[in-house]
Amino acid sequence: MLSETSIELRSAKPSMLLRGIKWLLSKRKSVFPTDPVDIGQFLDGRSLPHDAPMPTKFETRFRVEHWEAEGQKVVTLHPKSGPGAWHMLYFHGGGFILPMFDVHWPLAAELVDQLGISVTVPLYHVAPEHSYKDQDALADAAFARIAASHDPSRIILNGDSAGGHMALSLALRLARTGNAQPGKLALFAPWLDVTMRDDAMRQVEPHDFMLKIDALREFGAIWAEDRDPASPACSPLYATKEDLALLPPTRIWTGRHDLFIIDSRTFTGTLREAGVDAKLYEYEAAPHVFMAITPTRESKDTIRLLGEFIAA
Repeated sequence: MLSETSIELRSAKPSMLLRGIKWLLSKRKSVFPTDPVDIGQFLDGRSLPHDAPMPTKFETRFRVEHWEAEGQKVVTLHPKSGPGAWHMLYFHGGGFILPMFDVHWPLAAELVDQLGISVTVPLYHVAPEHSYKDQDALADAAFARIAASHDPSRIILNGDSAGGHMALSLALRLARTGNAQPGKLALFAPWLDVTMRDDAMRQVEPHDFMLKIDALREFGAIWAEDRDPASPACSPLYATKEDLALLPPTRIWTGRHDLFIIDSRTFTGTLREAGVDAKLYEYEAAPHVFMAITPTRESKDTIRLLGEFIAA
C-alpha cells in the first residue's frame, strides 16, 4: 500500500524552464512511432542505429575508460581525481530499440560531477537487430567486472525508461543467485510492464507527448521475442514478492505527465509490501525522463535526492 512515507510530490508546479523546454520538445517529431501501424516501416530495413558519441571534452573533464563486455562497448567516467567511493552502473533508455541519445551524456556527466561517483554506461546492442539475450549478457558481465574491483555494496544500479527495466531486471537476477549484490537501486521513469496493462494510463496519455500506449505494447512484444510479455521476466512489475523482497533499498523518480507514473506507483507499493525500503518521488507536469533536462530545477532536485540516497 502506498502511504505518505512511500510517495512524495517534490514539485507541485513545473518550473518555468521545464515548461518552456517541454513545449519546444512537444513540437518536434517523436523519436518513437506513436502509431503501432508505423512500427514495421520504422524498423524494417533501417540502418543499424549508432550510439550518440561521447563528447570529446569528456576525455579531459573525466578519467575515462573505454572497454568491452560480451562484444559490446562500455564507457566508464571517473572523477578527475580518480574512482569514486560509489560506482553506478547506468543503463540508458530507448525502448530497447534505440541507442544512446545525446542527452544521456550530459546526465551521466552531472552524476559524476555532482555526486563524485564513477558512472559506467553500457552501449548495448538494440532490438530487433539483436536479442534481449545480448542485452542481459552485457548487463551481467558489466556488473561482474565492476564488482571484481569495487565493493559490491557500494555499487548502485540505475537506468531510465527501458534502461530502468534493465537495471531492475539485473538486480533481480543477482538477487536470485545469492552472489554479490548491489548496495542500492535507483530508477528514473522505469518501464515496468511492457504490456502497458493498466487502463489508468489512458488518463495520462494525452499529457505524454513522447510515449503512446499501443505503440509501446508493440515494441515490448518485439523485444520479448518468444517470451510472454506479461511474464515477470519481461515485465518486472509482476515479479513475485519473494523475489522483490531480495532487492536492495530502492528509489524511483517519475513525472506526472509520464505514462510510467501509474506503474511506478503500483510497483512502489508492492516493494514496500515485500519489505523493501522503497520510495517514489513525483514531479507535477514533468515529462518522460525529465531528469535528462539537466538545467531544470526538477533535474537538479533529482540528482540532489540521489546523492542523499547514496550517502544514507
